[in-house]
Amino acid sequence: MQKRPTHVLTRRQFVTTSAVASASLLAAPAVHATRKSDSQVIVGTGEHQFEALHHWPQLPAPYTWQTTHNVAVDRAGCLYVIHEGDAAKPDHPAIFVFDPAGRFLRAFGQQFQGGGHGIEVREESGQEFLYVCAYQQVKAIAKLDLHGELVWWRHAPMQSGRYAAGEDTNPQKIWGRDRFMPTNFAFLPDGDLLVADGYGAYCIHRYDKEGQWKSCFGGPGDGTGTFDTPHGVWVDARDARVPRVVVTDRAHHTLQLLSVAGAHEATLDGFGLPANADIQGDLMVVPELLGRVSLLGRDNQVVARLGDNSQEIRGDTSFAIRGDAGRWKPGYFVHPHDACFAADGSIFVAEWVATGRVTKLRKLS
Repeated sequence: MQKRPTHVLTRRQFVTTSAVASASLLAAPAVHATRKSDSQVIVGTGEHQFEALHHWPQLPAPYTWQTTHNVAVDRAGCLYVIHEGDAAKPDHPAIFVFDPAGRFLRAFGQQFQGGGHGIEVREESGQEFLYVCAYQQVKAIAKLDLHGELVWWRHAPMQSGRYAAGEDTNPQKIWGRDRFMPTNFAFLPDGDLLVADGYGAYCIHRYDKEGQWKSCFGGPGDGTGTFDTPHGVWVDARDARVPRVVVTDRAHHTLQLLSVAGAHEATLDGFGLPANADIQGDLMVVPELLGRVSLLGRDNQVVARLGDNSQEIRGDTSFAIRGDAGRWKPGYFVHPHDACFAADGSIFVAEWVATGRVTKLRKLS
């Protein structure tokens, strides 16, 4: 019998988890959307103002948007979008690429259909590569070039002692703490890779740059070095002397700051199902599934809340809004699942909605 995916909340679970987040969400002032003209929607305040351009990239036939998951940008400014996709459509690509103006360039990644999740661009010795996490029935991490040619592919690291027999040789769409369900990548200064097993063993794995497993830390627990859905991971190198690992501990509604070895250092609360993180300069961006995107300064204090729709999303206990575009309002988010910075400080946001949505927050100031 297939196990129920633990990240899909029942009505009661959604009400409970939303209530837990409510106090902290309400404690921060909401910054709503304003209009400079009939066609321009502005979010944020002060030096953190952006024009919200929903459905920014255009996808031509015969392709169709499905549930968008993650985004990444290469040094040329091209945008890479991965969606979970439909396992019943194995010939449909999971990864789409758009130029800096949002025009479609290419598509690939059929092997991730039904399980596409995390995507990052990494430059190594002058060449850029894509790193992809896939969950569901795929259960793999992979390295590709920017046109989709496979460099390596890895299933569950059985030497970690975390996984059930067969997770590396015969992956099935089975959920549990002894299953490999990787969600996101991060990169350490020494070239090693971190992989968040956000839906499986709830731990963070460390690999070398060739994709060979080295170690892991974490696991399910109370939120001090252990996790409840460690969905996102990033390396905070703003203090180059002491890089830290940022884990978005989603079901605890927190960010955990840890040493590179996994020792808990601090917990940041006040989030609503934080899903991932990215850093540019002094700013960290955190997309929150409960309807907003947060910006944190160098001291990890919130400096802006963008597209804050958290009150309405908390009230939508069935997640019905994700499939009802008629309820989506300009300048407000539904379920931000990933966000990344462009070189000019703009932000791309991918939302967990049934028909897919990628918004460009164009930096104004």
